[in-house]
Amino acid sequence: MRTAEIKRKTAETDITLSLNLDGEGTYDIDTGCGFFDHMLEQLSRHGGFDITLHCKGDINVDCHHTVEDCGIALGTAFLQALGDKRGIYRYGWAALPMDEALVLCAADLSGRVAVNFDISFPGEYRLGDMDAELVKEFFLGFARGCPMALHFKKLYGENNHHVCECAFKAFAKVMAQAVKIDPDRADKLPTTKGSL
Repeated sequence: MRTAEIKRKTAETDITLSLNLDGEGTYDIDTGCGFFDHMLEQLSRHGGFDITLHCKGDINVDCHHTVEDCGIALGTAFLQALGDKRGIYRYGWAALPMDEALVLCAADLSGRVAVNFDISFPGEYRLGDMDAELVKEFFLGFARGCPMALHFKKLYGENNHHVCECAFKAFAKVMAQAVKIDPDRADKLPTTKGSL
């Protein structure tokens, strides 16, 4: 079982997290930010990851610290659960539709951080109780916790809820593909460098 337990406490957030990469997509998520909870549920369900995540954050200020720190904690959990990354496919990509929205996502679990987030949310600065700009902050935090090259591109989309959910579902599919064990190379590292 590729699992991880994370406890992360700062002056701004207090996070407890458990992750099973080889789960069934079950979740117990409570960050105090309802829209963000809904997005993390998509990551769990559509990636097939079991995630328990509870965060007490300074949402009296706003959701910024909660979203960013949960991203870092989740990325750290993925990195911990992956171990030396032996046998994983390493790469993942998806073109995911949701109604009128279509988002491309691709990732390389390379051990190096590079994020290209080409998604805009025109005309809306809020997604439920969350600032739209925090979507990018989550993925930046995740990539800092689990160093990767991560790319997003919005091809279409007018409804910002659909666009955001599209991005999280695409990321879920990408991560499920990237962390999957390749049965033909289960004992090999997916690199010529000797380590990832």
